[in-house]
Amino acid sequence: MNDSGHSTNSAAGSKRKDARRNQQLLLDAAAAVFVTSGVEAPVRDIAAKAGVGMGTIYRHFPTRADLVIAVYRHQVDACAEAGPALLSECPTPYAALEQWINLFVDFLITKHGLAAVLQPDNSSFESLHAYFLDRLVPVCDRLLDAAAERGEIRPGLDGLELMRGVGNLCVGAESDPGYDARRLVALLVTGLRRTR
Repeated sequence: MNDSGHSTNSAAGSKRKDARRNQQLLLDAAAAVFVTSGVEAPVRDIAAKAGVGMGTIYRHFPTRADLVIAVYRHQVDACAEAGPALLSECPTPYAALEQWINLFVDFLITKHGLAAVLQPDNSSFESLHAYFLDRLVPVCDRLLDAAAERGEIRPGLDGLELMRGVGNLCVGAESDPGYDARRLVALLVTGLRRTR
């Protein structure tokens, strides 16, 4: 205890909680900026979006690669956590699948910029790809299974296969403003529906 009668442990815990919250705000801001402006967006744009100084960003993420990797992992985690939440919140499993695919597309737009920062032969790139597969494929499988059990889509669809299809439709979206990947992805997801 300190002189004020408060535990120093609770003060330290509160500071750690604040630091984690600030880091989450930075990652959310960076992800939003990366989606609209790519991973080469100026750090000042991210700082402005997060409402912090540039020094705060560099304190948490000393290099652009550190920031991109953290955003990548943050988005994978957010996408993975969204699946079960959407299943419990949406009126149908198919509606949950549609919304989850939209989140996945947002993630993919950011992910395509990762290659500008990391080379595919880099060990960080390989471990991130494994993390991506381990976290997201089971979520997509669960959404597909739930929609199939409800009779909304054909059974036997594979999450990894769907994710690859969505990923292929998103290639080039960041460099061609006339290309509407979301429209094509929506057509793909609509095509999963079971016709009566």
